[in-house]
Amino acid sequence: MTQGADWRPGAARAQLVARARLLARIREFFAARAVLEVDTPFIVNAAVSDVHIHCARVELMPEAQGVPAARLFLQSSPEYAMKRLLAAGSGDIYQVCHVARALESGRVHNPEFTLLEWYRVGFSLEALMDEVELLVRELTGDPLAAERLTYREAFLRELALDPFAATQAQLAQAAAPLALHPGPLDRDGHLELLMGALVGPRLGLKRLTFVHGYPASQAALARLDPADPRTAERFELYGRGIELANGFHELTDPRQQRARFEADNAARGRAGLPAQALDERLLAALASGLPDCAGVALGLDRLLMLATGASHIEEVLAFPTRRA
Repeated sequence: MTQGADWRPGAARAQLVARARLLARIREFFAARAVLEVDTPFIVNAAVSDVHIHCARVELMPEAQGVPAARLFLQSSPEYAMKRLLAAGSGDIYQVCHVARALESGRVHNPEFTLLEWYRVGFSLEALMDEVELLVRELTGDPLAAERLTYREAFLRELALDPFAATQAQLAQAAAPLALHPGPLDRDGHLELLMGALVGPRLGLKRLTFVHGYPASQAALARLDPADPRTAERFELYGRGIELANGFHELTDPRQQRARFEADNAARGRAGLPAQALDERLLAALASGLPDCAGVALGLDRLLMLATGASHIEEVLAFPTRRA
């Protein structure tokens, strides 16, 4: 695009109309199920500790309520704030919001993007997958029922590799054709590389695909499966080789959550990244009693790509970050 046309939006008017209709249908979907729409802050006091997520720091004028600028970040997800609402008795909730993640740019990545996140009290992971499938198929017009694979089944089908039994050397050998040279990787690093670069892009090509039963080491904020403690009660949804959603049967134990945050910070240290201060407000909310619930984050821009046939995320954004 020439400099003189740089002011123009990335999305055509038809895409703007499609986004507006998508948002209206989402609100109708949750209103019919008495799920409350909420709105939480975009500027937050704690960044996530996940080693793979880079939070964008915010600088405010020093006199802004006396809050040190170094403590503020743009939210990478509304999860922590929404769990505080759940602990306070909100009941079922959803939110459509902008989030920001540094170092993310590409065909399906923009540093600022839109999430639909929702939590259902008393839902199992299977019940949440049912609801996610119902909503996504309604929004995209997909007539085919989704397939559901375990993480192990997905690796065996696409790479003939058992992710739980394979050695480090076997994982490295499977990743060798990528020739990415990402530096030394631990077991989870290899698995995440293989899922992101080889397994995931082959999923959801003919119909939506759920992958569940992730390794326990990748549980993030999910519970471990009591029937198989090697795995977490977590799923991801793929469509046309693109990850659309990430869902958990949520961890409610504050001690386990604190231990996971501390383990994240240890991993950040090994990777040469700064440690993140723990979100003590979230941990206090968990200690007060988070109800048994399942939650999911769904990327709306990617879903709009799927619904409209767009090939690049900038086609569905009014103004991508590079021209914002």
